[in-house]
Amino acid sequence: MISMKMVAAAAAAMMVVGSGVALAKDANKPVTPVVHSPDSIQCSKEADAKGLHGKERKKFRAHCKHEMKKQRHMEKKS
Repeated sequence: MISMKMVAAAAAAMMVVGSGVALAKDANKPVTPVVHSPDSIQCSKEADAKGLHGKERKKFRAHCKHEMKKQRHMEKKS
């Protein structure tokens, strides 16, 4: 008769093998380079110049990109 220790060991081994296969699938995916918009790059440079980090930087960049988009929209209307 199979003991509970053997059943537990077999279950643990299957989980380890299964997780290894899942990780191997992700490792073979090609890395897609991220392309940033000119607005994003400009806002990042401004945030760098101000020495912003963390939440302050994220908030600044979001506001900056929004303002740049609004400015481009206004230029198109003119």
